[in-house]
Amino acid sequence: MKASKLGLDFQKVAHAKGLAKSISDDVQSFVDNYSTVAVERTLCRLMGIDDIDANEVPLPNVLVDFIKEKGMLKHGVLFFIGNAIIETGLSPQEIAEKTALGELDITTMPINDIEKIKQSLQPFVNSSIEKISNNRKRRENYIQTIGEGSKPYLYVIVATGNIYEDVVQAQAAARQGADIIAVIRTTGQSLLDFVPYGATTEGFGGTFATQENFRIMRSALDEVGEEVGRYIRLCNYCSGLCMPEIAVMGALEGLDVMLNDALYGILFRDINMQRTLVDQYFSRIINGFAGVIINTGEDNYLTTADAFDEAHTVLASDLINEQLAFAAGLPEEQMGLGHAFEMTPDLENGFLYELAQAQMTREIFPNAPLKYMPPTKFMTGNIFRGHVQDALFNAISIWTGQGLQLLGMMTEAIHTPFMSDRYLSIENAKYVFNNMKNIGDEVEYKKDGIIQQRAQKVLNDATDLLEKIEKESLFEALEKGLFADIKRPKNGGKGLAGVFEKDVQYYNPFITLMKGENK
Repeated sequence: MKASKLGLDFQKVAHAKGLAKSISDDVQSFVDNYSTVAVERTLCRLMGIDDIDANEVPLPNVLVDFIKEKGMLKHGVLFFIGNAIIETGLSPQEIAEKTALGELDITTMPINDIEKIKQSLQPFVNSSIEKISNNRKRRENYIQTIGEGSKPYLYVIVATGNIYEDVVQAQAAARQGADIIAVIRTTGQSLLDFVPYGATTEGFGGTFATQENFRIMRSALDEVGEEVGRYIRLCNYCSGLCMPEIAVMGALEGLDVMLNDALYGILFRDINMQRTLVDQYFSRIINGFAGVIINTGEDNYLTTADAFDEAHTVLASDLINEQLAFAAGLPEEQMGLGHAFEMTPDLENGFLYELAQAQMTREIFPNAPLKYMPPTKFMTGNIFRGHVQDALFNAISIWTGQGLQLLGMMTEAIHTPFMSDRYLSIENAKYVFNNMKNIGDEVEYKKDGIIQQRAQKVLNDATDLLEKIEKESLFEALEKGLFADIKRPKNGGKGLAGVFEKDVQYYNPFITLMKGENK
């Protein structure tokens, strides 16, 4: 391990990571015994079930809700699908269609031997595994043949509400130099307990995340990537009540990056913590297997809490997110752990504190790509000052070797970016990255100076917080508001009714298959 430029005590880092692992293990002991309606709908999709019924309800919802209403979901949806395949000879898709029409009750059929049930599912399991594996190979082949942008990847957003207009803006951004296109989700989609179907043109503040929209945008980015000679990554959001479902839709359509935080939905969308922690596990297993980089949402803490005073909560959450991702089999190279440049511009030496924290995050997570978020909280509508704030943010990013750089927009807090705004942001970042390319190799930090002391204090405070959480549990920490100054009850929030305890016959082969535990 390289010596710390910040004088960090790596034994203290190891201690903090050990605490985070203990916290994660405690969460995992709960998670392993539970499933959710979203996980079961994800399994339906992995069986090839898609489409909607006459009332436009997605068929995965129809099937899972039917079994839940019969009080039999504890066995898991695959148990009933596999059994129905044996009894009827129908495919999972046909079983779902007939259930939607009221022509089939898969909960009242004679029960076959569990091993036979598993065998009946195997062709559909194999088909999904192969499709996701092929998407990963396709991405890797593109990168080997046409190449990709250098890190930090330039990451921009499109958010028109219309997938076809998003395509126009995304392709323009790629031609301007963007490496990652994030399609912002329409306002409130994280609170929907179903995934809309088909191409959509009427989102508010963003565009609905649907499998068809994923397909349309992936195709458009492949087209422009070949034109510009650079693979363009596609990002979306598998957070909220459909977290694992959106993860699997992304895996089936070849997405590259997913917002996939363990705590974001709990804190900022009031989604029940039990629901979120179960859902994040399976979603991260899928993303790990698909080669998708996950982004975590620690930057959001600093929109509700003070960025100077609460920096240690960001680091503590990164450490917990890392361990929860490890538990799901996700490698460090796919962990875009989040942090942000969010201190008030009025703070004396704020740049030095931000630099200290970015360098600290890089040293503590040396193999993670890291997602660095731009200044947003103190954007005022003064576009000239905003552009300077973004330039300072860009300087820290190249200086400290960040991986995914979400570019700031000078019109932040005024309107959804125009293509010209995005161009100026990309130009700003490219100018700074080129002119400061090797500054991180050239500059050392003064021993016991402002920068070193700041980083060491944040690490110490994060370690103290982790010690407190480990004594109590993550569930209690969330109830007490230790993150982002937001308190959430363990048995409150949205989606708790969709959590259930698994019984002995419960079957989900994708956990071991995708984590590679059967090799």
